[in-house]
Amino acid sequence: MKYFTIEELTKSDTATRRGIDNTPTEEVKKNLTTLVDKVLDPLRTAWGAPIVVNSGYRCPALNEAVGGSKTSDHMTGRAADIEAADRTTASNARLFALVQSLGLSFDQLIDESGMSWVHVSYRSEAENRRQILKL
Repeated sequence: MKYFTIEELTKSDTATRRGIDNTPTEEVKKNLTTLVDKVLDPLRTAWGAPIVVNSGYRCPALNEAVGGSKTSDHMTGRAADIEAADRTTASNARLFALVQSLGLSFDQLIDESGMSWVHVSYRSEAENRRQILKL
């Protein structure tokens, strides 16, 4: 983990406001570390500038509070919603394309709300489906 921290991947303003304990288990920390090592750090290196994590790990209560999918990979520490530091849709679109052009292994790569942010998940080399979606 070169560019990201567990704290950054578990921080949530919603959890803080609502008093939700979003402390990750050791298994979740392991999954977050793998996500960073396999996807986020290589992406950040190639991007050459900071990448903002909007949402990483979400415990079930937090996931419900934000209206996340009942099967969300966020709940296992296997997904992150990210943005380019300038938070523009044009930069997010380039970030989305870069994940693909680098050939990074991922389970899902999702254009969320017209490139408002990018969702990327990583399960394992054997389980990754390399799904590219637009929501």
